[in-house]
This record gives sequence, C-alpha cells and structure tokens, in this order.
Amino acid sequence: MLGTVLLLLALAKPVCPSPDSAASRRAEALKRLLEVFGMEDPPAPPAHVKQPPQYMVDLFNTVANADGVTKNPDILEGNTVRSFLDKTHGEKMRFLFILSSVAKNEKILTAELHLFRLWPRATNGPKRHHFCQVSVYQVLEKSEPEAPGGKKLLAARLVSLQGSGWEVFAITQAVRDWMEDESRNQGLLVTVQGLGGSPLDPPPLQFASGGDHHESKKPMLVLFTDDGRRGASLPMDGFPGGSYLQPQAPVLPAKLAVPRLTGLRSTRSLDRLQPCQRHPLSVDFEEIGWSGWIISPRGYNAYHCKGSCPFPLGENMRPTNHATVQSIINALKLSEGVSSPCCVPDKLYSINLLYFDDDENVVLKQYDDMVAGSCGCH
Repeated sequence: MLGTVLLLLALAKPVCPSPDSAASRRAEALKRLLEVFGMEDPPAPPAHVKQPPQYMVDLFNTVANADGVTKNPDILEGNTVRSFLDKTHGEKMRFLFILSSVAKNEKILTAELHLFRLWPRATNGPKRHHFCQVSVYQVLEKSEPEAPGGKKLLAARLVSLQGSGWEVFAITQAVRDWMEDESRNQGLLVTVQGLGGSPLDPPPLQFASGGDHHESKKPMLVLFTDDGRRGASLPMDGFPGGSYLQPQAPVLPAKLAVPRLTGLRSTRSLDRLQPCQRHPLSVDFEEIGWSGWIISPRGYNAYHCKGSCPFPLGENMRPTNHATVQSIINALKLSEGVSSPCCVPDKLYSINLLYFDDDENVVLKQYDDMVAGSCGCH
C-alpha cells in the first residue's frame, strides 16, 4: 500500500526541465537560427574595437532601413557584399587581399578595387600636368612583376591631379581567377604614368596605403557575390517604407473580453474573436548573444500572424481561392477533418545584416523571407 502511495505521489509531482535540458534546447535553437543565416558557427567578435569601412556603412543605409529591412530589392547586385582590407602592410602601390572567407559556392558578380586618392604633392615651378594615367595590373610573378609576362592589365584610365577622393577600378576577372586557384593570388600592382605612358618620377599622384593613413582611407577590395540562397516566391510588391509598421487591421479593444472568463481561457477566447492580423515579434541580437559581431541592425521586428479566419472570409482577410473553398467546406461540414483556413504571412520582406566575419572582414548580406509584411487567410 505504501509503495502504491509513493508511486502516486511521484507521478503527481510536477516535472521541471533540468538546467541542462534548457541549455541544450537553447543551443539547438541558436544552431537552427545560425542555419537560417547561412552559418555553421557564429563569427568571433573582433579582438579589438574596429570601425567598419564607411563605404559598407553607407551601402547598408542605402539598401536597408534602420531595422535592416530592404528598401528596394533591386539596389543590391546579388545578396552578399564583402569588403577586404589590404594585407601588404603599407607597401607602396602593391596590394594583397586574402579571400579565404569567400565560400566556393558564391558566384563572383563584380569585384572592385577602391583606392583613396591623396592630395597631390606640392611642386616647385609650373604644373605641367592636369591628368595622369593610372593602371591596375594582376601580378602573375610575385618576385618579378615588371618582367615580360609578370603582370596582366586589368584596368586603366585618366585620373585628375586636382583634389582627393575615392577611385574605383573593376578587377572582376582577376578575383575569379583567384577563386579558381588561390595560388594565383599574387596581389595587384598599380602604376602612375604620364598621358603618353611616360614614367613620372616622383609620381604626382599617390594613394593612401594600409599602414600610413586613417582607417577610413585604407585600400579595399569589394566583392558583390550571390550564394544562391533564395526564399519563397511570395509576392514582393510594395516594399516597405514607413507604412509597413502599421498593422493591417485594428486590434480589438480589451473590453470585448467576456468578464466571466478569466486567465488562459479568457485569452484564448479573445484570440478566437480577433481577425487574422499581424503582431510584433522582436528579435534582439544582444539577447541572443550576437551583438559582438553584428554591426547593424541591433535587432529587428520579424512580426507574426495570429487570429481567426471565420466564415465567411472577407476581402480584408486577403483569402486565396483555396482558403475560401476550404472555409465553405468547413462551415457546412461537408467533409470530416477539414479545419478552417490558417492565418499566415502572405507577403515577406528581406532583411540585411552588416557584420564582421571570422577574418574580421565586414560583410553585408541580404536574407530573404525574414519579415512578415502582411497576413492573410490561407
């Protein structure tokens, strides 16, 4: 008898999840979230406080709003932009970029060399030149780039000797060669010549180097790539401006809840009364533990859809034809086991993340189908 009582007490005792199971569940959830963002492990935060290149910050602000939601799907070429800083440690007119963080499945769409043109040196006597020719070469022979066959011309153009600012050169073919065989990556060589190709000594034009100048002026390689990850084919018309933050239907006031119903039962009853609509769903990267490597945004509103799809479905519920038929079948009980339509997202928006990768390069990546733009009965 005593054994039976003890058994009943043991069965009646509430079972609380152990700390180990809770930690395991959290770890599994974060692993799945990383998969959504196309990563196996979260990148380690930079060892020292680093400022992202201003170009990447400006690009993020052009592509996305403050929450990271894409302003216009046609601005960005591909879905990934990667920036790399020069690794030659200030060697004049020679540049090297390590591309080991680029995945093999990424398609190289465009590669650009960004160089900051410094103010021209003061010269004694009259100025005889207003322009010079700048040429960018892919180095084929690291030890003897000036020897025949030691380099290959990638881009050349006339550059003004007045003022300062960024100069951008297309070097897409060289980067594609390096991605096919990384041993071919012997760097880049930049030369400055007169209008007729004559050497200028000393050259009147100089570019900021990696070691001697401010972080914001360092030489940079920018890659526009596409990793092939694409979302579902939900309608993407009407991309969000300011109006996307507004719910599609008014929330029923709390006073509509039946006073006699309390607690969980009251909440569930009210949910059934509310029509299908969009509700906030905050994603905070700091709470998740990702704030060390994500630059922008600090979080975003993913939204979620909740509410009933009662018969008859009105146009405000944005039903599909299939949902309308299902609603009729359910209401008339014409077939067993047919539920009412579900309240789900019928428009999804992409978001953009600006972050440091494992090599402390700054990456801008666009992820499809991350924000519920509107809800409907399907």
